[in-house]
Amino acid sequence: MSEHHTHPSVENPVAPSGDTVRVERAAAEPERASRGSGLMGGSFGRNLGLVLALLVICAVGVVTAGDRFASVDNLVTILRLASITGVVSIGMTFVITGGGIDLSVGAIVALASVWATTYATQSMANDTSWLLLVFAALAVGAACGLVNGVLIAYGNVVPFIMTLATLASARGLAEIISERRTQIVPSPDLPDTDGIQGFRDFWTADVLGVPLLVVIFALVSVAGWFLFNRTTFGRRTLAVGGNPEAARLAGIDVRRHTVLLYVLVGLCCGLAALMFIARTSTGSSTHGTLLELDVIAAVVIGGTLLTGGRGTIVGTVIGVLIFSTLSNVFVLNNQDASTQAVAKGLIIVVAVLLQQRLARRSTTT
Repeated sequence: MSEHHTHPSVENPVAPSGDTVRVERAAAEPERASRGSGLMGGSFGRNLGLVLALLVICAVGVVTAGDRFASVDNLVTILRLASITGVVSIGMTFVITGGGIDLSVGAIVALASVWATTYATQSMANDTSWLLLVFAALAVGAACGLVNGVLIAYGNVVPFIMTLATLASARGLAEIISERRTQIVPSPDLPDTDGIQGFRDFWTADVLGVPLLVVIFALVSVAGWFLFNRTTFGRRTLAVGGNPEAARLAGIDVRRHTVLLYVLVGLCCGLAALMFIARTSTGSSTHGTLLELDVIAAVVIGGTLLTGGRGTIVGTVIGVLIFSTLSNVFVLNNQDASTQAVAKGLIIVVAVLLQQRLARRSTTT
């Protein structure tokens, strides 16, 4: 799979009218650093390095945990645990590539899960269809993303501040709605839960032995890759993140595109909330706690620049698998959560330092 990895090379931002396509294509051109450093200096080299890092972690897991790590059941568990973080990470890749950031994704997941399961416990879905639960979660996610996007794009609120405020508000609203109690999805064995049973049957199903949650992660990844690399939307995301003023002068509606990016990650949060409900049969204001840390870390590890203008869906997917596998190795070796947090922090620092080095190299070639 080819990826887009460059800032738009627009020297004169006062581009003639009608140059939108030219600017988008400039933003989407493959990185030219490979002309001087060869294939290994481009996206292939970065992704290969990530794959090697993943293989090293797997080797450590095999050596330290043996069959407990190498079993098929454990590998499926790793993929299932990676699926929720992965879906949100795909949306976050678009936002960060577009020059923004979203710290509220974990709180949005919590609010969407509580909202959807409140519908369930009030038997509203039983009287209609379990699809109402799906619609409720996706609508809450999209609405939160819309609020973030509008206030950032049209209110000129700094993304960090805006999404930090949404983080606090959404988490607080989830606690108010749930009264700080876990909302349990009724068991399908109960006589009055026929509507919910359809929800549980669908989300807990397997496809050729692969859990549906993993299949959804794969489908979202493929859709994200296509949207990022093969559509005008992806090219505009690169242009907006690389040089928003040049993109605006070239005819791109930067504000509207920014709103769409935050709505997109909001929809991903709504989908992740449904996956949380399917995995735990509950909705809770604690769902998604610190999810934003794992998501941003996976995106950065994958090679997306925090300053915007360069991103990679393939790298993000590998980054998610690296963190999921690393957490699994820690758990199998009875390491506590604090040790995992320290390790993740160190990995993020190393990734950012490598990003800065690559950025300096690309500007000198």
